[in-house]
Amino acid sequence: MENVDAPSSPTPQAAEAGPDLTSAASSDVSSSEEHLPPILDSPHLVVRLIQCQHCSRPLHTPLRLPCGNSICRSCLPAVRPRTGITYPVAEGREEGFTCYWAGTRNCVGEHCVGDCGVDVVLCNVLGLFQEELAFPTPDAETPGNTGDNGRVVRWKVHQKETNSSEAQSAHLSQRGWLWGLYLLAWEGRLPSNATEVIYECSPDSAEEQIHQQDDQVRFEKLRDRLRAEVDCQVCYSLILDPLTTPCGHTFCRKCVARVLDHTDLCPVCRRKVGMPAAVQAEPLNRTISQIIDHFFADQVAARREADAEDEVGGDHEKDLPLFVCTLSFPTMPTFLHIFEPRYRLMIRRVVESGNGKFGMVMYNRRGRDQGNGLGSTTFMQYGTVLVVERYELLPDGRSLVIATGVSRFKVLEAGELDGYHVAKTERVDDISLAEEERLEAMETAAAAIPDPTDAITSEPALDTMSTQELLDLSRDFIRNQRQSGAPWLHPRVMLAYGPVPTDAARFPWWFASILPIAEEEKYPILSAVSVRERLKLSARWARELESRDW
Repeated sequence: MENVDAPSSPTPQAAEAGPDLTSAASSDVSSSEEHLPPILDSPHLVVRLIQCQHCSRPLHTPLRLPCGNSICRSCLPAVRPRTGITYPVAEGREEGFTCYWAGTRNCVGEHCVGDCGVDVVLCNVLGLFQEELAFPTPDAETPGNTGDNGRVVRWKVHQKETNSSEAQSAHLSQRGWLWGLYLLAWEGRLPSNATEVIYECSPDSAEEQIHQQDDQVRFEKLRDRLRAEVDCQVCYSLILDPLTTPCGHTFCRKCVARVLDHTDLCPVCRRKVGMPAAVQAEPLNRTISQIIDHFFADQVAARREADAEDEVGGDHEKDLPLFVCTLSFPTMPTFLHIFEPRYRLMIRRVVESGNGKFGMVMYNRRGRDQGNGLGSTTFMQYGTVLVVERYELLPDGRSLVIATGVSRFKVLEAGELDGYHVAKTERVDDISLAEEERLEAMETAAAAIPDPTDAITSEPALDTMSTQELLDLSRDFIRNQRQSGAPWLHPRVMLAYGPVPTDAARFPWWFASILPIAEEEKYPILSAVSVRERLKLSARWARELESRDW
């Protein structure tokens, strides 16, 4: 058995071997005494909240991983160059590593170094844990060093090499369980995946009561100080479903979604958030989430209940007014002349509502079945949410509108209101950046293996081209068309839609907006959920048009 008095160094060092991460969540607990306070009957679970799952020490300079887990910066796995990826072009995306959580739910296995970053809230929280658990509490009665007083903690840890459990123990010589267990973890002697934890209390009941009071005081002070650190800086309430931005700040998931509806800047530091609008698919910050759930379970439950009531009460707001007319695309302007009475009413209501949002869908000219119970409705199932940027009401009641696309949607249910269509919709978002990169690497790697049955052609198949090559193909087509004086690239068109984008994510929307082909040919781009797929559609259009006799 071991005595625990003080940490051997001010900062933890990496352990020689990490624990089995797949069993880190197990926490079988028993106790030889029944008089531990109910709130602290498993004090090792409090310490486990801030332990690195690789070295088992309290997290030191924590890194937030794309899968939502956190590790010490010194515990980052060995990095290696990434190959077969050309999009996105950004600093820090040249190297990657295999995550410790590869093969588990919510982890794709391979991460980019550029996607790992600091965690401001977690750093602040770790400082509070150290201040309250690693040092004596001034207003608590602190027992002296009584030597071997019989207070022992025992546990078992799974050994991967032998596929067996090893029994371990430690003797805590003074103060409460929280203090002793935290210092055990600090020295790397308390595995984060310890199971069947047993607490053997001191035979001296008076002394044991002092230890328990010390635990209670430390826990309550820690909880009180933590409360101020886990407020969302958007809604100013307890963070619900914590989501951490690339700049390291943590907010409620829904608050991030609301922010991204209006700006791409962080509410705290004003840096670009750089996150996809589909935050529902982004992994939560697991460490912060577990800390909040452990210390503030009742408040979390109350917030979820209130949040659920808001969702039920807001169903009527999900009825999106639809303008059945043409194709519109995200980030691109749409110019409208409103003259039909039903759409005059609709646009006036949209403008007066304050949010200025409505949906644009194209006519279902061929009467295709749209599925989801919609049948062969008069409009297509996929559309774009537009926000009114400019509204000019003419003397005779007509109006001129300039609206910009902000997101895509899929119609789930549709009805009518005063002559115009309204719909319940589902937002359509792209796959994650990690999935985007994996898709490109997989397709280009498969293309590198020659197939003897393939016919030799002068042009490479689009699936075999890198994402950057697909973008270059379409941009080269536009350059050639401009040199030949194509009327659809008239300066007035370029003035309305802007210059040729260099951003691969924005280019397909721009290209589809100005390209002189039938809307039915452009329509599939609205349901494509990756930049690469949209660039392949753009490249196919470019090749087909290049082969035509204009």
